[in-house]
Amino acid sequence: MNNARITGLRSIELGVTDLTQSAAFYSRVWGLEPVVADGETIHLRGNGTEHHAVTLRERPTAALLGVHFAAVNREAVDALHARAIAAGVALTTAPKELPRSSGGGYGFQFKTPEGHTLNIASDVARHQTTNNDSSVPNKLSHVVLNSAKIDQQTSFFIDTLGFKLSDKTDMMEFVRCSADHHSIAMARGNGPTLNHMAYEVGSIDGLMRGAGRMKKHGFNVEWGVGRHGPGDNVFSYFIDPNGFVVEYTAEVEQVDEATYQPHDAEYWRNFPMRPCRWGMAGMPSNRFKAAASGDLSVADPEAGKRCEEIMAQTLGR
Repeated sequence: MNNARITGLRSIELGVTDLTQSAAFYSRVWGLEPVVADGETIHLRGNGTEHHAVTLRERPTAALLGVHFAAVNREAVDALHARAIAAGVALTTAPKELPRSSGGGYGFQFKTPEGHTLNIASDVARHQTTNNDSSVPNKLSHVVLNSAKIDQQTSFFIDTLGFKLSDKTDMMEFVRCSADHHSIAMARGNGPTLNHMAYEVGSIDGLMRGAGRMKKHGFNVEWGVGRHGPGDNVFSYFIDPNGFVVEYTAEVEQVDEATYQPHDAEYWRNFPMRPCRWGMAGMPSNRFKAAASGDLSVADPEAGKRCEEIMAQTLGR
């Protein structure tokens, strides 16, 4: 079945230790818009048509809870479910109708061979309206997962889920499920944890405005602003109140399937101006390196409190 593949990245699901503070960060500081609040869960959207880009669930400890992908229809969901079974992965749920509070649709949940939780769904509700503020993210652009078994993980995404290889470096392997250069990358690490999540804004100007808003509210740029090698995207990285690395990105390379050829690690070793094509980003901070490795102990307790104060001021309390 030709359409039995993932067609896009939808959202990421995070466990956070203080829902009020994290919701304040992602809405008032990062720039997303709350869609649905359901008990200890909040879904927030970007400027695009996806129902939501991030789900926050209050938990005793912060953790990556899952990554959500789109499939074209129910038949594709069922076919991908069958492939997952054939690959011997651990299934959390069989295909079923999903809660309306999260956009509804039809899908299932499972774990990669290494243990990352993934979700695939079709027929999820979409939005029609958008915000014209260029500093507001349009969508979740990509997610980078730490992996101790990077070759196995990459093969699983390609062979079972229908992704295509874009590039390999000494540190990461990049795969795509759309025209974007990468929707998922695997980073060499102790896995399975979250390395970082990137949100696309519409332009470099929007990225700079978003970065300026972050600095205004006391969040330092941990790496950037710069332009990556693989993906050719502009980047600026920050750390959220729970210790997760978040990235504003723009101008992600669009892949022409007819002509694109993946590059190997040697190609990128010899690429000029690493790790930033502009030669201006420098190296990531030590705090970034720790957080990207999955060490959430770098979380700043005061950051969440600042966000809550910003929310209260905005609401006029």
